[in-house]
Amino acid sequence: MEFLDYPVFGFFVVFIATLFIFGEVMVRVKGVFGIIGIVIMAIYFSYHLTAADSLWVVVLYLIGLSLIIFDGKVTTDGTIAAIGILFMVLGLALPAPGITYGVLVAMAFILAAPASYLFTKVFPKRNMWDKMLLKDKLSSEHGYNSMNETYQDLVGKTGLTKTPFRPIGTIEVDGKLYSATADNQWLKEDTKVKVISVDGTRIVVVPEQ
Repeated sequence: MEFLDYPVFGFFVVFIATLFIFGEVMVRVKGVFGIIGIVIMAIYFSYHLTAADSLWVVVLYLIGLSLIIFDGKVTTDGTIAAIGILFMVLGLALPAPGITYGVLVAMAFILAAPASYLFTKVFPKRNMWDKMLLKDKLSSEHGYNSMNETYQDLVGKTGLTKTPFRPIGTIEVDGKLYSATADNQWLKEDTKVKVISVDGTRIVVVPEQ
């Protein structure tokens, strides 16, 4: 395995191994990707690690992988996963025989990890990443109501300014108070206005003709 003395081959070995290891985390393939990735990664580690440093470097790498899986299953906010990625990168780069080699294997990991998402286009994906990837929809079917939908109902209605507009102030429509803007117009208090548009929570009014 002398080819692993060359940084470019180290890059491809780590890239392929990472691709399959993260592919196992991304999709349901009954452990096939995991086995392939672990075998290839074991070749990388066994060639570069000495007896003195083999244990703690491999442990560092495995802790990083465990943190990523834990984040995907429990916390789902990406913070712990980011720490895990850092541990895995260090676990790969530290045994490298030189700085250039270490940078290349770190790049291989950083490129392969997100690339493994492409497996989800072909194989059934694991649902543990849905929250981290913001796939949960805050829809009315799940009990959520958008404030924007309520504000959209104001378009075309008339109201009364409750404060001077310079050019932002408060209006009253149907007995409720809203913050609104008259764009570049200044309006006096108790002026009749009409809601002409809503963008998110930004309500635009003009004096009623």
